[in-house]
Amino acid sequence: MTQSMSSTRTRAPHQWIALAIGAVYLLVGAAGFLVTGFSGFAEHDHSQTLLGFAINPLHNIVHILIGLLGLALWSAAGRARTFGWLLVAGYGATFVFGLFAVSNPDINFLNINAADNGLHLGSVLAGLAIALWPHRRPQTTPAAQHY
Repeated sequence: MTQSMSSTRTRAPHQWIALAIGAVYLLVGAAGFLVTGFSGFAEHDHSQTLLGFAINPLHNIVHILIGLLGLALWSAAGRARTFGWLLVAGYGATFVFGLFAVSNPDINFLNINAADNGLHLGSVLAGLAIALWPHRRPQTTPAAQHY
């Protein structure tokens, strides 16, 4: 039996965005270990940066977990929206925390700098785009439309 083109499953744009964000965060988290290694797990050291973003091993692990979450949730529209809301909540909280942590090394266990805060705010906006992407309208045949 062959499957018709109309019954094949297509992905919505917000799902592809979730996949891309997940993949980028996973790669950034893994690449971060090339800079930090595994020592100084929650150390505040702004000399450890990846493309201008301050990192430490704990920060790298958070990026890897976010990336894996995106890769796990992108494939269904509803789960992709859940990933979007998780980005909004998680990175919204991290952004607010970062506003205080940047100037207070005693609480900056994620080694956040101003560039990180910008990225976290961007992640919140991307999460909103994913979560609030318009739902597809079901296609109707001309006979089913009411005038």
